[in-house]
Amino acid sequence: MKLGAGIGKAAGIDPRPVLIVTGLVQEARIAAGPGMTVICSSSDPQQLRALLTVFDPTTIRGVVSFGVAGGLDPTLKSGDVVVATEVMAGDARWLAGLALNEDVIASVALEGRRIVRGRLAGAEELVAASHVKAALHSETGAAAVDMESHIAAAYAAEAGLPFAALRVISDPASRALPQLAMAAIKPNGDIDLRKVLHGIVRNPLTLLDLVSTGIDFNRALRSLRGCRGFLLGGEGLVTADL
Repeated sequence: MKLGAGIGKAAGIDPRPVLIVTGLVQEARIAAGPGMTVICSSSDPQQLRALLTVFDPTTIRGVVSFGVAGGLDPTLKSGDVVVATEVMAGDARWLAGLALNEDVIASVALEGRRIVRGRLAGAEELVAASHVKAALHSETGAAAVDMESHIAAAYAAEAGLPFAALRVISDPASRALPQLAMAAIKPNGDIDLRKVLHGIVRNPLTLLDLVSTGIDFNRALRSLRGCRGFLLGGEGLVTADL
């Protein structure tokens, strides 16, 4: 049963949109389109919870967490795609009830990037340091970490809605996120270029790390655009048990 047609009523196609949960405005812009209602948390878990608290779950037919993530599995590179089998945060676990259609995977061109199934770890703040990523991978076995999937999964479970998560690796497990890059996210989820430039002026040594991080991020966004079609059942996401 397909996400675009299968998350809904037995009598026919459910016309309600799918809720797409994102953290950054760039992710939200990629996801936006017919059949989608998009929420952007601005990489703020508490803001996301507040947005979902006032969101009416009867107006949607399913929930998908969609965006970039930090790599935990050291074999994954920037641009590789993780489709969640489950999401975990602390002792909580949520199964993802959707899987990818293998025939569609074979036909999708993602510039040689891998598409894998695996666990996602949820975090309340950015996991930036490589040694922290390694510890989290050892503890959870998760392939990647983000700050939205666990909240979206909990919301879907409470509302009795199907849930899926598709995340693209931005910063690999071996790469630490520069502090300046983390501090430059605006409240709307966009990047404060003025703050970035001021930071480089104060400490020119941060430029190389920022350039590498930017290359990884842009590569992840390109892969995410390639995954846009998976948000509709006719393009590749199918339910496992619905």
